[in-house]
Amino acid sequence: MTDIPTAFDLLHLLIAAQKNTFGSNGVCTTDEIIECLSVQPVQVLQYVDELRDMGYTIVASHDTGYHLVDTDFALMPHTIFSHLDTRVIGRKIKYFSTIPSTSWYARELAEQHANSVDGMMIIAREQTGGLGRLGRAWSSPKGGIWATLILKPSLPVDKMFMLTLVGSVSIAKVIRKKYKIGGLIKWPNDIMIGDKKVGGLLVEVNAHKGALDYCLLGFGIDVNVNLDNIDPEIRSRVTSISDELGYVVDPAKLLAACLKEFEIRYDQVEDGEYDSVLREWKGMSATIGRRVRVNKLSSSFEGEAIDVDKDGTLLVRKDNGTVERVIAGDVFPV
Repeated sequence: MTDIPTAFDLLHLLIAAQKNTFGSNGVCTTDEIIECLSVQPVQVLQYVDELRDMGYTIVASHDTGYHLVDTDFALMPHTIFSHLDTRVIGRKIKYFSTIPSTSWYARELAEQHANSVDGMMIIAREQTGGLGRLGRAWSSPKGGIWATLILKPSLPVDKMFMLTLVGSVSIAKVIRKKYKIGGLIKWPNDIMIGDKKVGGLLVEVNAHKGALDYCLLGFGIDVNVNLDNIDPEIRSRVTSISDELGYVVDPAKLLAACLKEFEIRYDQVEDGEYDSVLREWKGMSATIGRRVRVNKLSSSFEGEAIDVDKDGTLLVRKDNGTVERVIAGDVFPV
């Protein structure tokens, strides 16, 4: 423990009680906590409240003491913090075992506390109502990382698309460096291994009269997802990192690495270094240089994806030689 007790010191006692190495029958009494941590009763209550705010489930009884209900710590705040090496990104965490959508919750927090939640991450073991681009359902079963970052960048509103590039590059980079498999990026926001999707991102910007209030970066990664739990209609088009490797991956280590890579590039774009991130994105693109079919709301066409320009627009050379600028739409290799 540290010289100055924290809420995580109390958490360690509660975990020890779960393992029957402290307390009795999985419970820590207030007196035991006070004696072990050398704190006052009011501090015990403060620590319990802090842990509950992070997402830990703690049952309290005046007669017996405190009991930690949680048993799966794979993506709990203290597990993530043990690997995290960032200054701001992910330093505040709110965890849910199950939630309809991390983005919905993040939006509520940002609306109410925009000035105090910059860099905060909302994370869940499972989402029951996750949404992707164009309001489509985002399958989010247990075994994945489902999270939303609340951000207040100093970027101009017309440069907010850079956050999608920053997030995509960061995740694909970690997949390549940490697991030695070919992480790629499919325009505009999918993370791929080969021709199968393993993750995705979605940026939501809230601005008023051209001034940014906040933005949300939602992302999902199929880390240890059992592919049998994926909708049969899309199962053949998706994969998981564990399925590619043949073993279970530590999600907290993966997430911490992604957040570190994200913060590095986030700082770059905050300093106006857009070109370096764009070059990295192009270097990992699964779209540029391929023949693609573009499905827009009212039309579709085929051609060769030749570049992504400085505003994130995909450039596709059609068969008649003209170059089409694709701002939004679905792009598939053919």
